[in-house]
Amino acid sequence: MSVAWGVISTARINDKFLAGARESDAVNVVAVASRDAASAERYAREHGIPRAHGSYEALLEDPSVEAVYISLPNSMHVEWSIRALEAGKHVLCEKPLSRRAVDVETAFDAADRCERLLMEAFMYRHNPQTLRLAELVRDGAIGRLRLIRATFSFLAPDPGNIRLTTALDGGALMDVGCYCVSGARLLGGEPERVTAEQVLGGDGVDIAFTGTMRFPGDVVAHFDAGLVLAARDELEVVGEDGTLFLDDPWHCRQPLIELRRDGAVERIELPVANSYRLEAENLSAAIRGAAEPLLGRADAVAQARTIEALYAAAAAG
Repeated sequence: MSVAWGVISTARINDKFLAGARESDAVNVVAVASRDAASAERYAREHGIPRAHGSYEALLEDPSVEAVYISLPNSMHVEWSIRALEAGKHVLCEKPLSRRAVDVETAFDAADRCERLLMEAFMYRHNPQTLRLAELVRDGAIGRLRLIRATFSFLAPDPGNIRLTTALDGGALMDVGCYCVSGARLLGGEPERVTAEQVLGGDGVDIAFTGTMRFPGDVVAHFDAGLVLAARDELEVVGEDGTLFLDDPWHCRQPLIELRRDGAVERIELPVANSYRLEAENLSAAIRGAAEPLLGRADAVAQARTIEALYAAAAAG
């Protein structure tokens, strides 16, 4: 039986979530909410959503909604996740849940107290490409892991872009660098120490961010992320015997892993799969008791703790 979903906000990212939901028999989007009733009604008509609510509170009071997808600005993630959980809804909240580990702990405490599920929406983690990458590293395809290199950037020239606003917890690390951090943690574990540098812009957010993370076993990861850099997204995993290279690690639009070893390149092709569908299906299955959420408290708290440490390192110089 499908799970009835509501969408909180009419953000552009919703288009990707809704496209994934339409592919699935397990995910049924029945309502959308905006702070403006006319906007919500227009959005519902355009996207074929049965019900529109003129406030987020009204959607949370809708008894037919079992789970909500929260795509609000970063600064509102924890507040509305907790409000949704306390209203009896399961929650899939867009990444990053928060830049502060204590806030993530508070949100998961609310989930436990309300006996509801909360998951941070790192959609790429659900993709077959990511699962295969982790398997290759775990099985020793490149020998002992030594180095992880990650990039994610694009140009955000509009000064009104919410990513350039400190009050909304914008910035390069929060918007795209968090993928690099997540990918490095997936493969390296949890960092023992970090260093970082940032360039500020907008109204004081980081518009370019670089970081280095030291993991157990002498594994080092370094990454760069930016809102003022040409569009780039890469992930390279280096071992003693070879490397794994992904040209599309986060969007996973064209899943392909290059295994470079012994002077040869093996192209490992994976099936195209909608990551947004997969994450919604995972949480829907967990709601029905048929699966475990791929990403839970431990991963979300550790992710926030690492982001927090990186910002502290950049601020301290």
